[in-house]
Amino acid sequence: MKPCLHLAAGLLALGLSLDAAAASGGVPADDPALAFVAALPAYVPEARVDGTIRVWGHGSFKRDFMGHLVHAWIDAFRAHQPGVRFDYRMYGTASAVGAVYSGAGDIAILGEEISPAAARAFLRAKGYAHTDIPIATGSVDVNFYDYAHMVFVHESNPIDAMSMAQLDAVFGAEHRRSPRNLRTWGELGLDGAWAAKRIQPYAWKTDVDFALFFRERILGDSHRWNPDTQEFVHATRADGSQYDHGQRILDALAADPHGIAISNVRYARPGVKMLRLSREDGGTAHAPTPAALIAQDYPLVRIIPAIVDRAPGEPLAAPVREFLRFVLSREGQSMLIAHSGYLPLSRDVIEVQKARLR
Repeated sequence: MKPCLHLAAGLLALGLSLDAAAASGGVPADDPALAFVAALPAYVPEARVDGTIRVWGHGSFKRDFMGHLVHAWIDAFRAHQPGVRFDYRMYGTASAVGAVYSGAGDIAILGEEISPAAARAFLRAKGYAHTDIPIATGSVDVNFYDYAHMVFVHESNPIDAMSMAQLDAVFGAEHRRSPRNLRTWGELGLDGAWAAKRIQPYAWKTDVDFALFFRERILGDSHRWNPDTQEFVHATRADGSQYDHGQRILDALAADPHGIAISNVRYARPGVKMLRLSREDGGTAHAPTPAALIAQDYPLVRIIPAIVDRAPGEPLAAPVREFLRFVLSREGQSMLIAHSGYLPLSRDVIEVQKARLR
């Protein structure tokens, strides 16, 4: 399911363009990531700018998750804009938004969507909301690169697709998207022996970041989960290795024919199957393929933002605007593929964001 990111990275490191790489046969010409990037316009500066851009965001002193990517962006951008300098502080999503609203940073490149707490803190500090500019699509299944949430059932379950409203009615308790809660498989349309069987949900611990995203996207930001939900955290095996929460969830599901689970395909195993998801009841249901994520057709796609401080009615600082325009260009999104596990944005999304930068 994953695009050939490592092949693309190797070819780009040798100086080959994505177009040339595809033409040479090194990367499949129909690779969704390459196809989306090839349609993007190249970066053309709107103005020559100078100054210092202070960049904060996703990473740590031990694991600089975004380092190769952001440094590649910086080096390539400075070839166009040699008067711009950078102060690099990519040592944690948690500190990044605070750096922007306190005036210590200009751009916060997050490793996930901004948390409700960080958004509230920004609003309290500045008196107006933050501005978020999407710069990447989360991965299908790459750890540390915001992989998509996926919904699984037991392999014996005949259901193959669900809507966002149905997920809310199953995993939530306030049914904000649906007229009522759904607690049996019969209420989801299954008949025969399935009809009276109670649905058993499995999920991440409901106060961790993974669950916060699901809560906002599916439960309408309700804090009230289905009380039957079994929550999982990372555990340690007898040999000292980590037993990841996503794996624990699907292992539990594989033993429960009446279960339903939130996890990711990286943990898929015999005994479970993944569902296609639709935004609306009766709408087209999509599997979490790279193309469906890039096009944002799949409802549980993750979108990576850059957070900036933009007062109402005021323009962005010119160096910040030009750097974000570069990140959203063909070159910037090509480097995204080469130096990270993220997927690019679609051209339609990028055009909307470029308009917001003006």
